[in-house]
Amino acid sequence: MKNTLSKSLAVSYLFWGGVILLLLPGLVHAYLLMPFPGSQNLNAITVSYYLEKVVTPLRIVGALLIVWYAIFYFNNNSRRGKIVKASLLGLGFISLYFTDFKFQAERMFEEPQTIKFANFINNSVPESTVIIGVVSNGVAKAYPLNYLGYHHKIQDNVGTQPVLVTYCTMCRSGRVYNPVVNGIRQNFRLVGARHYNAVIEDETTKTWWYQANGKAAVGQLKGSQLDEIPYEQSTLAAWINKHPGSLILQPDHHYLSDYNDLKNYDKIQAVDKDSTLKNKDSLMRKSWVVGLVINGQAKAYDWRRLFKKRFVNDSFNQTNLLLTLEKDSLTYHSFNTNVNGKVLHFNLDKSGQLTDVETASLWDWDGLSISGVLKGSRLVKIQSYQEYWHSWKHFHPNTLIWKEL
Repeated sequence: MKNTLSKSLAVSYLFWGGVILLLLPGLVHAYLLMPFPGSQNLNAITVSYYLEKVVTPLRIVGALLIVWYAIFYFNNNSRRGKIVKASLLGLGFISLYFTDFKFQAERMFEEPQTIKFANFINNSVPESTVIIGVVSNGVAKAYPLNYLGYHHKIQDNVGTQPVLVTYCTMCRSGRVYNPVVNGIRQNFRLVGARHYNAVIEDETTKTWWYQANGKAAVGQLKGSQLDEIPYEQSTLAAWINKHPGSLILQPDHHYLSDYNDLKNYDKIQAVDKDSTLKNKDSLMRKSWVVGLVINGQAKAYDWRRLFKKRFVNDSFNQTNLLLTLEKDSLTYHSFNTNVNGKVLHFNLDKSGQLTDVETASLWDWDGLSISGVLKGSRLVKIQSYQEYWHSWKHFHPNTLIWKEL
């Protein structure tokens, strides 16, 4: 009697072990790669990476154990036992739908089915739309944020330059990278998110890369860095004013409702919608900042303060710079203000044009002096990023914070 009971328990443990192997790895994997409560705060990208490699083999083992149990021992259960085990398996298959379909990043945020560009005359994108603009080899292209925000990435060419144009709405970080790695142009897939930042995987080596800094976090190329391509974030109107011949990414009609969900994403801060906050000028988790990295040192500028001032003359890490907003209050620029060995300081005149204090020359929003003593001179652009504060400080833990004097 005791041996029979022991055998029955052993067989039952095999069934439950099969259920655990079939379901648990996939559930943990989905939890770690989606923004569920608490999941993104864990330092678990390596665990997530290797767990993805073993989920399928573990499921096969689990399924075989369950099939073996069903064939030889299922009928030995009481009616209640059969109902419990069958119900559990039914719930398990429902959970598989969520982990392998509903909450799989590349299914939630699909690649564009059609990538179509138009010139300004044939364009259907509103001029007030915020875009990421890229110029290469004399060709300019504009990628609207609400399209990028849904797809997370567009794999394209600007002229002869291959580009990986990315945008992560969880951290408000746009980046443009060269997708050529070790001489091979890579196709990237969206894996999920860690620390609220999109993680992408290259097709050849299966390495995982963070979108926010282009670094390989885990895999064969761990420690490598994607080459960054300069870009600007502005309204389409401001971009076309500088690049009238620019091509503009048009909406893919398959995803119009998804784009519409992000319609005002690029215009309204979360802190502006929170009526409980008394001091909206303090940096909150989802406060917008403009971040720069100069000679390895990062610095963040509070967007709300920049919005009020419209321009900031600053200096850090041996670099003098200007941050400024155009009249639309959405298009921002950052420049090195050293011209011909002389440091310039800037202001806005009564008409809202940039003028330097030292020579009173006028400058356009592309950094070109259009009149005055310095006419024809050009400011050097510095790459900067509009990003959520929580993301900027995570990927730049030693960042400085601009404090208004």
